[in-house]
Amino acid sequence: ALCAAVISQSEVASMAANGAGDAAAAAAAARDDDDDEEHNHRRRNDNDEDEEDAANTLKILIASDIHLGFAEKDEVRGRDSIITFEEILSHAQANEVDFILLGGDLFHENKPSRPVMHNTIELLRKYCMGDRPCQFELLSDPAVNFPNSKRFKTANYLDPNYNVAIPVFSIHGNHDDPAGPGGLCSLDILSASNLINYFGKSTTLEDITMSPILIRKGVTKLALYGLGAIRDERLHRTFLNRKVKMLRPEEDTNEWFNLFVLHQNRIKHGPTSYIPESFLPDFLDFVVWGHEHKSERLTSVAGKRFQIFQPGSPIATSLCDAEAEPKHIGILHIRKNKMKLDTIRLKTVRPFRIEEVVLSEANLPSAQSKVVDAYLTSRVNEIVAEIRQEQQRSFHTKPLIRLKVEYSGDFEPINAQQFGQKFVDKVANPGEILTFFRKRKTHRLGEGGRVGRDDGGVEQEDLDELGVADQDAVVRVEDFVVEYLTKSSKLEILSERQLTEAIKTFVEKDEKDSIKDFVNYVLRKTQTHLKTRAAAVDEPGIVRELEETRTAEEAAAAQQAEQQAANGAGPAGRAGAAGAAGAAAGSKRAAAPAAAAPAAA
Repeated sequence: ALCAAVISQSEVASMAANGAGDAAAAAAAARDDDDDEEHNHRRRNDNDEDEEDAANTLKILIASDIHLGFAEKDEVRGRDSIITFEEILSHAQANEVDFILLGGDLFHENKPSRPVMHNTIELLRKYCMGDRPCQFELLSDPAVNFPNSKRFKTANYLDPNYNVAIPVFSIHGNHDDPAGPGGLCSLDILSASNLINYFGKSTTLEDITMSPILIRKGVTKLALYGLGAIRDERLHRTFLNRKVKMLRPEEDTNEWFNLFVLHQNRIKHGPTSYIPESFLPDFLDFVVWGHEHKSERLTSVAGKRFQIFQPGSPIATSLCDAEAEPKHIGILHIRKNKMKLDTIRLKTVRPFRIEEVVLSEANLPSAQSKVVDAYLTSRVNEIVAEIRQEQQRSFHTKPLIRLKVEYSGDFEPINAQQFGQKFVDKVANPGEILTFFRKRKTHRLGEGGRVGRDDGGVEQEDLDELGVADQDAVVRVEDFVVEYLTKSSKLEILSERQLTEAIKTFVEKDEKDSIKDFVNYVLRKTQTHLKTRAAAVDEPGIVRELEETRTAEEAAAAQQAEQQAANGAGPAGRAGAAGAAGAAAGSKRAAAPAAAAPAAA
């Protein structure tokens, strides 16, 4: 614009010098120059306002449950998570966000393979490193916010040895949670490599205190709280016992925008196997809810001031209805205490279509397997054609398809694996296209209007979401332990519950020493107890002492369960607590907690 004004003035001077124009032409040109200058002035003011707005607005890209490494052995779907993760990072770079916030389950496995970890590190270096300076300040004590590292207790972008353009802040999920000796996880490796900022790890599960990461950009102040995945039943109990506290800044407490990210069940799967939204404290402004894979826009909670954003998973890890929804990430704009959320639909997600087919309503000429096979084949081909028509520019050529086939009456299920061989070149999941189920016979209406089984068993619709056709196919580790102990003699030293947890850790987290470590721990504890009590050294005396101790522990556990049930029967206001203390704004270290009574959440 300035160049245009200069050129216009030079043209006027040239016209006057050469005598090519008259006074009227010169005056007209001058008026044009004045108009141009006024227009340029307005543009400069608009640019100044935009720059001022950008200098005071935090832009945060929000994603969750990326599950890097999911189905990595699959020749077709093996790189889906890596491809989508790169799209997410490219959106962060293109939108010039201040930082990325991840809601857990960055990795699908507790111990990611070397190829998965290698690809992750490459992408983080490609998109998050660079010369673009970070425009926000860290006001809280990094040693308090990032205590996991023994040597490098600071945010990665503050390290003078690295050029970090887009910092990544992440909590852990239930897939990549700490396990094994030292309580380390894959995020600790990325944190030690200075690629992410890992926070939200609680050192104790009985009394949880969260100290926020305090961030300031211009006039905008952000208090970022995070809590990595904890077993839902245990965290539910901790909330009920009023042992979950959030420290708040002492100075200018009401000027901070309070953001909380967690990774827990939001949907009720059992009496305490979820975290009710009412448990969260009232002072929060925005909540990022990880773990749930269905992508949901902003939702409000009755009686609460905060709004909840559930990003969902950008990759379908199970063939259920929730995973078939469009996948989104969000870019959150925060200016002082106001916010705006822009959602971006991801384009590299593999197309997924799920349908329910009722054979008895299909008007088939007979219930023969050949007839059923031909009908289902035709339906799959129609779906493939529809997807190709709707998404002609899809990144993936092979979609995911799931048909839930209800076969009550005279119909019988056909071989799903054999059926899928027809679609190896058309569908990404040929062996998992079909799942068969029968109508449920007995039901009851549970809490919240949820349909449940009278015998307390697993819901068939839940099995459908897991891709399981029959309830008899569901086998849990706990069932194996109980069945074995029922047939054999009862445990006298080891705890059945703790043994079950150790076995689950061995199976699900690939911790090969979990059972051995558990047994050694119990033996040391038992030996110390016997020495303290000075029990008889003969075998009958030792057995009698162990039985008495076990009976006392079981009675204490039962009493605690009754007390928790009584506490849970009260209003939701007794559920949690948020401490009114915290780190002083503008200070490089967190302030000591104030001696204030916790406010009911």
